[in-house]
Amino acid sequence: MRVTAQANLRDLAAHGIDPARLPEHVAIIMDGNGRWAQRRGLNRLYGHRRGKTSVRAIVQLSRKLGIRYLSLYAFSTENWGRPTDEVSGLMRLLKHYLTTELERMMKDRVRLMVIGNPRKLPKDVQQALRHSVEQTRHNDGLTVILALSYSAREEIVAGMRAIARRVKRGDLQPEDIGEDTIAQSLGTAGIPDPDLLIRTSGEVRLSNFLLWQVAYTEIYITETLWPDFRERDFLEALREFQSRERRFGGVPDAPAEQGRMRAAH
Repeated sequence: MRVTAQANLRDLAAHGIDPARLPEHVAIIMDGNGRWAQRRGLNRLYGHRRGKTSVRAIVQLSRKLGIRYLSLYAFSTENWGRPTDEVSGLMRLLKHYLTTELERMMKDRVRLMVIGNPRKLPKDVQQALRHSVEQTRHNDGLTVILALSYSAREEIVAGMRAIARRVKRGDLQPEDIGEDTIAQSLGTAGIPDPDLLIRTSGEVRLSNFLLWQVAYTEIYITETLWPDFRERDFLEALREFQSRERRFGGVPDAPAEQGRMRAAH
């Protein structure tokens, strides 16, 4: 069965997917770019360049399916420890992606958001990033959340410090701090937690990504390396997601818990 980016809601039944039970928010750890290149005797940056094609394909398919949020783990704080030439190349690729994809994002009503610490990025990349975020902020289609210079632990620490400052000012009492208080202190404030987390390349770990937000997220691991991950692979992840009973610590698929699954459009 050949699947392309032209897939739409009418096609989903043929692929074994219920359009009424699509995840509202999908997060992806895009792993395996370097290994893809090395297995072919290429520089690791070739894998990252090829990975951009996968990003474009999955963004387009998510938009067509009506998925509302797509979080992409693009660059972690740990990635700064990679060889200087690889990091520099990644920054050039990021700037090129932001520049060349802006017109498409505007046309498709895609909104771009960023979590992490982008102040660590090169100045020209920061400028391109700010421009894309500003230009797309009123778009009402798919929201793409790029995790850049991101660490979930750093995110939580920053959130706790923000809460501590509120307590110190007297704006918040310690006994009033709850899960919602913490959630609203994170970079993803106002965004529902991921329903589905996909990790490519077969690695079975979270790698410091959205540690608070994925408490009840369904996790899907595929051996496919990110540069080879395409629409067919994404639909397979959605099929697997829909085959599971989401318990949230209680009764599977209880009506009250269906708020985490959006109604069909």
